[in-house]
Amino acid sequence: MTQTPEIVSPEMVAEPAAEDLRPSEGVTLLQRVIMPRSADPLKVRTLYLDEGESSRAKVLDRQSAHIDAGREVSFATYFNAFPASYWRRWTTLQNVLLQLDLAGRCRVDVYRSKADGATIHVTGATTEPGVESSTLEFELDLSPFEDGGWYWFDVTAGDEPATLRRAGWYADRAPVDPAKLAIGICTYNRPLDCVAALGALVGDPLVLEQIGLVVVADQGTDKVTNAPRFQEVSRGLGSRLRLVEQPNLGGSGGFSRAMYEVMTDSDATHLIFLDDDIELEPDSVQRAFAFARFAKNPMLVGGQMLALQNRSVLHTMGEVIQRDKFFWRGAPKTCYGHDFARTTLRKAKHLHRRIDVDYNGWWMCLIPRTVIEQIGLPLPLFIKWDDAEYGLRAGEAGFATATLPGVAIWHLSWTDKDDATDWQAYFHVRNRLITAALHTPYRRGGRLLRDTLKFDLKYMLTLQYSTTALHHLAYRDFLAGPDRLFALLPSALPTVRERRLTYVDGVARGSSSELPLPSMSAVRAERFLKPPTNPLTIGRRLAGALVHNLKPQNKTLEPGRPQLNVAANDATWFLLARLDSATVATADGRGVTFRRRDPRQFWAMLGESVRLHRRLLREFPRLRKQYRDAVPRLTSVEAWRPIFESTPSPPA
Repeated sequence: MTQTPEIVSPEMVAEPAAEDLRPSEGVTLLQRVIMPRSADPLKVRTLYLDEGESSRAKVLDRQSAHIDAGREVSFATYFNAFPASYWRRWTTLQNVLLQLDLAGRCRVDVYRSKADGATIHVTGATTEPGVESSTLEFELDLSPFEDGGWYWFDVTAGDEPATLRRAGWYADRAPVDPAKLAIGICTYNRPLDCVAALGALVGDPLVLEQIGLVVVADQGTDKVTNAPRFQEVSRGLGSRLRLVEQPNLGGSGGFSRAMYEVMTDSDATHLIFLDDDIELEPDSVQRAFAFARFAKNPMLVGGQMLALQNRSVLHTMGEVIQRDKFFWRGAPKTCYGHDFARTTLRKAKHLHRRIDVDYNGWWMCLIPRTVIEQIGLPLPLFIKWDDAEYGLRAGEAGFATATLPGVAIWHLSWTDKDDATDWQAYFHVRNRLITAALHTPYRRGGRLLRDTLKFDLKYMLTLQYSTTALHHLAYRDFLAGPDRLFALLPSALPTVRERRLTYVDGVARGSSSELPLPSMSAVRAERFLKPPTNPLTIGRRLAGALVHNLKPQNKTLEPGRPQLNVAANDATWFLLARLDSATVATADGRGVTFRRRDPRQFWAMLGESVRLHRRLLREFPRLRKQYRDAVPRLTSVEAWRPIFESTPSPPA
């Protein structure tokens, strides 16, 4: 495959504004080279530009940048390098075209990486002397990227400043089949965030041009239509926008509604789910759609998650389900929390290997219509595990999922919240059991039930009786079988919240200052913070915790007075199991919960956990078959129709 640059004379290059430049005829845009926004802090610039302190480019707009004489800027960055190994593995393309529109005298060098992160110079070219405006084109081979690797380019200005006016990665042909794109957003009382996401789509003409339908499933009481910018965004979307209002059916109900609208009243060939509480890089929509259109076979295309509160950080690269205990985790060879402001893509060896996943979270995920036609809609799970279950179901039907680097949104990372212990604990456990029943290779779930029993004990030792109570409710509802899932869809949440509030640790308080000062000094508790590291020490600590729960509550301790104020990161079982009471900060730092040891409650709950797990172990094979048999009647369009059509949509 040739890699010879094409020098284009000024007569062949039009001189419109950067945003109006168009690629050459006969090519299809895969990925634009984009610049940071003017409001982006320096940390966020590292996602777009790799530049030294003394050689920063002057960003002119989202597609163009000015480079001072003698300076170099690299585009070996998250949003601007080309993830060649993914295109090599999953699409029909055998090469990719890099096109650049440049002004001024400069040199462009193209590099690629190997799966181990090693860098190789591929080719380079210099713009023609005396030519004010030039186009360079490089035809680049995708065959060396079986296991991993990226393409990128650097621009070095000559004796005079240079301007990158536009650049992009292209296919040398059009996709075979026509395609139409729909967007589905599920929102609940986040009208400002939802409208901001819609505004990002409206604000990018190239992306908006590709969208035929936007379905917003509004399930809240604070309506999207009341948001300040809604009318402006609505005018921008015009007839593309379809707003439906319905009761709160959770993420699975909201995203299922978007799927339902696409399947029953549109000709869209691809649907992209977007969460409502994200910050969107619009080109991610264009990239995911282009990738899906060139895919060898219909497949799900997911976006990665960047951390909303630390925006240069790639929170998750891709995920899998650990089959033995049936819990999600990072895919092999991935890491959580890579900060591009600290380590550039060029230097981050672990970011160059291709990652294979089981599913993608529905913060951003493209699903082809063909997949929906074959495997149906999501299960009625309300929230949690609906995206993982759908990805597993698609995979078993022969539809792969790719989590594509350079396609991403910013979202609150799960390390910045702890939804496994609040009211969502019920959905975490019930839906994990349901998903395991559908997809585990083990007749009795492998290590799953051992894991859930261990977590019950952990939450009891950390004085979170409300969480344990919600686990018990989840076990009972799972044992009741699949026929109640639709009935529970609108009622589970109020039931769960009401149950949680009957426990003192289930009531959030504004601050520890609302309670009396703790009776124990932090210095005294400091020695309990060191985690046990070997089985003998762990066993001794656990035995001590169980013995402690044989003792009655300390009668000298005032009922509403904590022994200690505990930070969220320090709320471990080996500390809290030694206490009679404590306040514990919530994961988001906005409040505290008051936890008080109750020996009677502890032993009653432990006994109930053991009884329920015995029953789960005994009945799991029967439930496994029962849930699997029920999938067709739980996921069809006809199954969801009564849920949606019982609530009329407002007029457009």
